[in-house]
Amino acid sequence: MVFLASLSFSYICKALGGIAMKSSITQIERRFDISSSLAGLIDGSFEIGNLLIIVFVSYFGSKLHRPKLIGIGCFVMGLGSLLTALPHFFMGYYRTPKENDINSLDNSTMVCLVNQTTSFNGTSPEIVGKGCENESKSYTWVYVLMGNMLRGIGEAPIVPLGISYIDDFAKEGSSSIYLGILHTVAMIGPILGFLLSSVFAQMYVDIGFVDLDSIRITPKDARWVGAWWLNFIVTGLLCIISSIPFCFIPKIPNTFQKEKKNSASLHVLKIDEEKNFKANLTKQEKQAPGNMSGFLQALKSILTNHLYVIFLVLTLLQISSFIGSFTYLLKFIEQQFGQPTSQANFMLGIITIPAMATGMFLGGYIIKRFKLTLLGITKFAFFTSTMSYVFLLLYFSQICENKSFAGLTLTYDGMNPVDSHIDVPPLSHCNSDCSCDKNQWEPICGENGVTYLSPCLAGCKSSSGDKNSKSIVFYDCDCIRDSGFQNTNHSAHLGECPRDNCKTKYHLYICFQILNSFFTSLGSTSFVLILIKSVEPELKSLAMGFHSLVIRTLGGILTPIYYGALIDRSCMKWSITRCGTRGACRAYNSTLFGNIYLGLNSALKTGALILYVVLLYFMKKKNKEKDSKTLENSGKSIDEGNPESINKNGYYCVPSDGPNDETPL
Repeated sequence: MVFLASLSFSYICKALGGIAMKSSITQIERRFDISSSLAGLIDGSFEIGNLLIIVFVSYFGSKLHRPKLIGIGCFVMGLGSLLTALPHFFMGYYRTPKENDINSLDNSTMVCLVNQTTSFNGTSPEIVGKGCENESKSYTWVYVLMGNMLRGIGEAPIVPLGISYIDDFAKEGSSSIYLGILHTVAMIGPILGFLLSSVFAQMYVDIGFVDLDSIRITPKDARWVGAWWLNFIVTGLLCIISSIPFCFIPKIPNTFQKEKKNSASLHVLKIDEEKNFKANLTKQEKQAPGNMSGFLQALKSILTNHLYVIFLVLTLLQISSFIGSFTYLLKFIEQQFGQPTSQANFMLGIITIPAMATGMFLGGYIIKRFKLTLLGITKFAFFTSTMSYVFLLLYFSQICENKSFAGLTLTYDGMNPVDSHIDVPPLSHCNSDCSCDKNQWEPICGENGVTYLSPCLAGCKSSSGDKNSKSIVFYDCDCIRDSGFQNTNHSAHLGECPRDNCKTKYHLYICFQILNSFFTSLGSTSFVLILIKSVEPELKSLAMGFHSLVIRTLGGILTPIYYGALIDRSCMKWSITRCGTRGACRAYNSTLFGNIYLGLNSALKTGALILYVVLLYFMKKKNKEKDSKTLENSGKSIDEGNPESINKNGYYCVPSDGPNDETPL
């Protein structure tokens, strides 16, 4: 029980680390001024680290002190999380690249300065030189990548060695109960992870180092960066703490040894069991490393198994869809519905994760209750995947229209939509004399409901309010006047205009998200069962190992990268660093973003559903061939066992009291 409690705590900690990275992707993009594709590479580095040692751990781990190896893994996992947070302490305070300093901005530098000779087009040498060396665009993000990779290395021994330890030393029939307890308790990790991420996302990145009253941006601002590093510090410390109990757990449990002394018969029985256990390990040691031809033959056997190969590609598509959608889910909610990251994290932790836990439990119960065969399990998985696919298609109806953004989706006068073929729309007569910097990002919301990139580009002439206040108001904005909005002062306030028209769609999306998550998790138990039942019993370990290798390589590593690269194509406004290079995305085309994000998910799941149909066809075909062979073999056994029992009419003569008693085959 001590080992089970320790392993459960380590499962919670590793889930905390995974959720911390997924929920911090957007924050990391903004803090290090990188694109979504590069952030996807950072996220996939966990799988790279895991793959580096998973083979060695799976083979050599069972022959060494498994609890201590798990403890070392937890400690390394904690170091990886701490390394991820390390760049925060030597990068300096967060400043928006090339844009005005959010901590010391003067209102007079933002408004329209008519007939000024200063030009902001391009990047001046002074701007390029000032602070460029310490710019967050430098390669400090490599520390985050290395930390995430180290976390993957540390997590490698936890699952295979922990489950094998329970399976080897649990009482007969108890291992399934222990594993059920383990995975149930582990669900605390994702829930707690999202709640912690929600809290840290509301804290400013430099909390404790700067005066928070001087920060005028809010969590809804596209430049906001939460205290992402605190998430990794808490996770790292918990992982290190979770490693301590494993140092005191023996290689073989004491209860396992004491049971041998209860009686002479039990003594002999347990010794025989232990000898058989050690003999099996010795046999594996002798066969596995040296018998390369046997390994190649086994690999050939699973790769020529039609059911296994079809299911391998099927799960690759389905899991890739899950990985990609989950990685950028918070960004999707933020950009599509205008919800801050903290609220999205809270929603996932409180609503979605419990729905997934319920689905996982219910799926396992249904399979056991109805004693489903391999074909039945596959049909059940096909049903759950189809239902999940239906709710995924309903997401398309919840895509919101683009924000009214003057200079991006609308002309600067706010009257006409921007031609999609024009990257940078020309200035209007309402701001052409203002000498504005087009790269400046200080969005304001006009009383006409249109968001402007800056007060200058809105043609605002004056402002009121303290420079460090979040409620600065700008007046006499010519572009608001030209939009036809009837108002006396044509004013605007700091911040983007809210997306009030998307609240209903957001609530419907949450409902669809709950149902989608439920059906997705309802069929998750089927994956493992189909995988191990589609191959020969002696090939189960190899089949699961090769499956994990393919999923991690092509799904875990590549999926976040190509998802991020395609999402980058929907960016309308990029930040410009002090070095004059492209930074993080400030504004997305929400309609295009939604179509790309949901289109990728649905395309991958469509391929998976088609392969489900193919898999069911081959399973039914194999069952028919198996039934015919069984009938044929039974006929042969009868023929060989008693040839004289079959008469000339093809009937089998069963001995009985009456004459000529014949029973058909």
